[in-house]
Amino acid sequence: MKPAQIAIQFYTLRKQCATVEDFASTCRKVREIGYEAVQISGVDRQVIPEAQIAQICADHGLNICATHEDAKEILEAPLKVVERLLALGTKLTAYPYPSGIDFSSETAVAEFISKLNQSGQILAENGMVLAYHNHHHEFRQLGGRLILDRIYEDTEPTALQAELDTYWVQYGGGDSAAWCRKLTGRLPMIHLKDFRINDESQIEFSEVGQGNLDMPAIIRAAEESGCRWFIVEQDTCPGDPFDSIRLSYDHLRGLAEF
Repeated sequence: MKPAQIAIQFYTLRKQCATVEDFASTCRKVREIGYEAVQISGVDRQVIPEAQIAQICADHGLNICATHEDAKEILEAPLKVVERLLALGTKLTAYPYPSGIDFSSETAVAEFISKLNQSGQILAENGMVLAYHNHHHEFRQLGGRLILDRIYEDTEPTALQAELDTYWVQYGGGDSAAWCRKLTGRLPMIHLKDFRINDESQIEFSEVGQGNLDMPAIIRAAEESGCRWFIVEQDTCPGDPFDSIRLSYDHLRGLAEF
């Protein structure tokens, strides 16, 4: 992992991206911390259109490595997703969350996976890459298989890649390093999100390196699988999110190769 491959997922900073001015200020702070790449999510495209997002990022020396797009639009209007990615100047996106999918239903899961495959094929035909961002829901068993296994086994690698989320893998009872190896050739990006037990013995999101996950082992496995982007995400932060993302960046930079 090179320092230039460390990115920040803007969903972490969604409250700091409410206006054009806020977004520009956030980009400046992110670059000052050291990040050279960003994933666009949690930024209202009605307020800040794609072309303006791209320009502001470029002005601050930030590479847009990937996005999250609207889940319904990915499944029902993938060509609109292609247009958005073209406007942002990136080729990589992820299906963010399986909202409204009944994971207890064989029919619903099979239909969902089929739609992911179809949409991914359309993106691939247009030079784009669709990945799947997991939570813990996909670690349910259905028909004798983990749903996350079904998602990758029942789709074409050319149509659907992976955006493995380390926190949610752990929350679901999985092993992130093992999943990286399982997804060799299908893991262009990973969400590095640590998992901590706090003083009240409750699970919480943590800055990278401040939790219980073996990040060096996960990063090695991701690198061996062909991962290109190591993306910091922290859904909630205990204080100023810029302090949290600085802690995560500094830890990862210490693990990076120069």
